[in-house]
Amino acid sequence: MPKRVDHHARRTLIADALMRVAADRGLEAVSLRHVAAEAGVSTGMVQHYFRTKDEMMTFAMETVGERTEARLTAAVEALGESPAPKALVRTLLTGLLPLDEPRRAEGRVALAFLAYSAARPRVAAALREDAAGMREVLAGRIRAAQDAGDAPEELDPDHAATALLALVDGLGVHVLGEHYAPETALAVLDAHLDTVFGPSPH
Repeated sequence: MPKRVDHHARRTLIADALMRVAADRGLEAVSLRHVAAEAGVSTGMVQHYFRTKDEMMTFAMETVGERTEARLTAAVEALGESPAPKALVRTLLTGLLPLDEPRRAEGRVALAFLAYSAARPRVAAALREDAAGMREVLAGRIRAAQDAGDAPEELDPDHAATALLALVDGLGVHVLGEHYAPETALAVLDAHLDTVFGPSPH
């Protein structure tokens, strides 16, 4: 009986190799040949699953997105039922910051993906969709805080959510460049969250 091939596992193996190459050597080092060597497979196998570099990059971005979503979901579930909006928003945003080595590697890859997609509208579509989804979640939590009297009524939830994401993106870039320590990034984030939700009780 012929052996069954797990095609998704092979595609994921290749995507993982791409992310290692991008994290260690930069996106300019990513090629079908380099990724094949990193994955320990033939260039022909890579080309069997991904006809172009764009296809390979898109799948790798989707893989990063799925893993990030799973990590954030677990962190939110750890808060218990009906967490306060501020606690939930802080958990989501700190989960996006490169505060440990696995997330730093992931952050370097995400930054490389962002630069790669800047001139490729089709590749950028998935990133725009992910960002829009996160903004919607954050804005919803800000509205919930407003309804509960825990955030200023005059605050525009969509603008506030966009500002929070932009802040986290900027902090993440500077943490990756070692301009700020992770503790500094967290302190700045917490200070900004206080302007949105008010100070946390001590």
